[in-house]
Amino acid sequence: MTASTTRCTTAAKTRTSRIAAVAAIAVAGSMLLTACGDQTEGGTTEGGTKSAAASNAPLFSKLPADIQKAGVIKVGTDAAYAPMEFTEGGKIVGVDPDIAEALSKQLGVKFQFTSGTFDGLITSIYTGRQDLIMSSMTDNKKRQEGLDDNGKKIGKGIDFVDYFSSGVSLLVKKGNPQNINSLDDLCGKTVAVQRGTIYEDTFKAQAVKCGSNKLTIQAFDTDAEAQTRVKAGGAVADLNDYPVAAYIAKTSGGGNDFEVTGQQSDVGLFGIGVSKDETQLRDAVKDALDAIIKDGSYAKVLEEWDVSDSAVKSATVNAGK
Repeated sequence: MTASTTRCTTAAKTRTSRIAAVAAIAVAGSMLLTACGDQTEGGTTEGGTKSAAASNAPLFSKLPADIQKAGVIKVGTDAAYAPMEFTEGGKIVGVDPDIAEALSKQLGVKFQFTSGTFDGLITSIYTGRQDLIMSSMTDNKKRQEGLDDNGKKIGKGIDFVDYFSSGVSLLVKKGNPQNINSLDDLCGKTVAVQRGTIYEDTFKAQAVKCGSNKLTIQAFDTDAEAQTRVKAGGAVADLNDYPVAAYIAKTSGGGNDFEVTGQQSDVGLFGIGVSKDETQLRDAVKDALDAIIKDGSYAKVLEEWDVSDSAVKSATVNAGK
C-alpha cells in the first residue's frame, strides 16, 4: 500500500483500497487467493440453463440474440475483495456472485466469472473478452467517459448498472467500550490505521477538526496490524470500506473481536460495468436487478453477507458522480 488516494475515483485508485481490504481479511482468517493474471480463476452461477433457446426465464427475451444463443454472460472480476468477491475452495464466491446467481434466474443464462487484475477489467470490456464487470467497481464520471486522473481521454468509457451503495465505516472492539459512534467521538483518543491509505487521510482530516483535543493516529504497514492494535485496546478504532469492515466483524474471532459502528461516510455506488455499445444487455441487466429487488432475493443475498445497509432501492444507470 503506497498510494494515499481515494477508493471512489479511478481504477488505479480503487485498487489501492482493494489491496488494503485483502490485508484486512488476514486478521479475520479468511482464505483468499489474489488474482495475478487476466484470466486465472473461473466460476459459473448455478442459475441459468444450458439450452438458452429453451429458456422460460421472465427476462430472457430482453437479452441480445448472441447471448441468448450462447446461454452465458461472461463476467470479469478481481476475486480478492472479501466479502464482495473472493476465492474459496477454488471457486469464486461472495456478494457479487450471489447477486449474479439471482440475476441469472431472471435472465435464464449463466453468469460465468473469470478473475483477473482489477486494472484490466475495463479493457476486457473494450476488447469484448468479457460482457460485464462485477467487481465492486465504483461508478463515476471518469469511468463513464473513459478519462484518466488528469481528464485525458483514454477510452470510450463504459456504462454502469448501479447495484450496491458503500462508504467507509469505523471498526471498533466488540461491545464498543469507548462508545464510538462517529468520527467526532475520536477526539482526544487514539486510532489505528494502515499507512498510506485513504483511511489515514480521513483520520488526519479529523485530527485537524479535533484541534487541541488531540486525535492520535498510529499508522501501520498493514491493516491487520491496525486491527490487532484495536483488539488489544491500544486504539479505539480502525477505518475500512463498509463491506470489508462488516466481514471482519463477522468473521474475526468467530465474530467476537470487532463490531462496526456509526454511519457510513464518503458513500458511493458500485456498478455492473457494460460496454456503451451493448445498451440492450445493459437494460436487460437493469430490469433483472429491479426484479430481484422487488421479489426479495436481492435483500436476501445482502442479509446473508451482513451488508444490508448497502442495499439500493432500485436499479439506476450511471448514477455515480
